[in-house]
Amino acid sequence: MGYCSGRCTLVAVCGAQLVSVLERQIFDFLGYQWAPILANFIHIIVVILGLFGTIQYRPRYITGYAVWLILWVTWNVFVICFYLEAGDLSKETDLILTFNISMHRSWWMENGPGCTVTSVTPAPDWAPEDHRYITVSGCFLEYQYIEVAHSSLQIFLALAGFIYACYVVKCITEEEDSFDFIGGFDSYGYQGPQKTSHLQLQPMYMSK
Repeated sequence: MGYCSGRCTLVAVCGAQLVSVLERQIFDFLGYQWAPILANFIHIIVVILGLFGTIQYRPRYITGYAVWLILWVTWNVFVICFYLEAGDLSKETDLILTFNISMHRSWWMENGPGCTVTSVTPAPDWAPEDHRYITVSGCFLEYQYIEVAHSSLQIFLALAGFIYACYVVKCITEEEDSFDFIGGFDSYGYQGPQKTSHLQLQPMYMSK
């Protein structure tokens, strides 16, 4: 794999990350999922910086992008564990994704494919007055699996981005080292010593 192809692939991966996370951000906004909204926003900024570093040959930007991808994978693994209720996590009782400032759940809970929402009246006494009490049935795919699919896609793109980011940084570093060792003097107009000729022209006399 050449440097040019690796760089072009990294640009494509960054583009796919931006498109997918913007789509995810829209639905997180609709569901008032404040923690994912904040994480998505940071991810968008870092991906843009990584894309800029790839295009402008800035290895520091690409390195920072690669480091962030490790944190991004960790966050998405947590989201998967949250929705699959791994360990002590519970998607029904924990409100950590909304910073405990609202009782909203994932937007897909009520708007998933095939879901039918039915209002329950009268609402239970514990239900807040500004919230409606509903039941959701008939979903072709439960909302937690849609969220898991979103996070799984982000993990896949992050792993691809990390691999290509490391490769591009390696190629840029090798090119810089090669320039310093072989061709660094050329850009400064360095010229080696020139051989001078000591041959002197003597006049020639021709006899008639």
